[in-house]
Amino acid sequence: MKRRIIAVCGKGGVGKTTVSAIIAQHLARREGVKTLVVDADPAGGLAMALGFKSQFTLNDIRRETIEEIRRGETDKQDLAASIDYRLWDAIHEHGRLAFFPIGRPEEIGCYCSVNSLLRRAIELLAEEFQVILIDAEAGIEQINRQVMSQVDTLLLVSDRSLKGLRVIETIADVAGNLTESLGVHLLLNRITSTEQAGQVAGNTDLPLAGWAPEDETVARFDAEGLSFFDLPECPAAKAIVEVLAKLQI
Repeated sequence: MKRRIIAVCGKGGVGKTTVSAIIAQHLARREGVKTLVVDADPAGGLAMALGFKSQFTLNDIRRETIEEIRRGETDKQDLAASIDYRLWDAIHEHGRLAFFPIGRPEEIGCYCSVNSLLRRAIELLAEEFQVILIDAEAGIEQINRQVMSQVDTLLLVSDRSLKGLRVIETIADVAGNLTESLGVHLLLNRITSTEQAGQVAGNTDLPLAGWAPEDETVARFDAEGLSFFDLPECPAAKAIVEVLAKLQI
């Protein structure tokens, strides 16, 4: 299986993280597929949706590394040798799925060489997996060359609001200027009918991959903080899995 790197993006409040959680549940159940799920939203919503209690994050690694360099306890060579081990410390596993939280960033100063080593370590980590799913921060802040140069599939989530569509159109424009080999796909969420999906899709030129309906089961899992790994078969999950099949994921 060719390695796939999927970034799920959208405006805050459209259900982006819920979509990511449903995709993660599906991938965790697939035989013979190792998946890395990256919670790149500082709010940590995906960790909560999947029931992971994150104690150690990428930002913790960054902060500890900077402090060690400040105290003169390590050098670049030692850092390069140990960074992969530290990253695995931040990983939580659920069957064939590994979960990696970014954590909430802090303004500490410019340590470009350290950040470069961390990015390289993440690339090495990703090579252990066949599918990498990134739940991106709401908006366009994380759509940069470092991230998009690795992504091959951009799944843009929107509800039926024009604001949601305009945000993902901006994301698609920015991402398209950074890489040419990117598949861009629209997933409409919380839609009530095929007719409504067609009307909403008519307000954008983004290619529609599919739509997920309003779903009482999904709403209950969100409201009660239940793990989406335990989500039973339901209309929204079925629709999202059909989109994955269409995209050959």
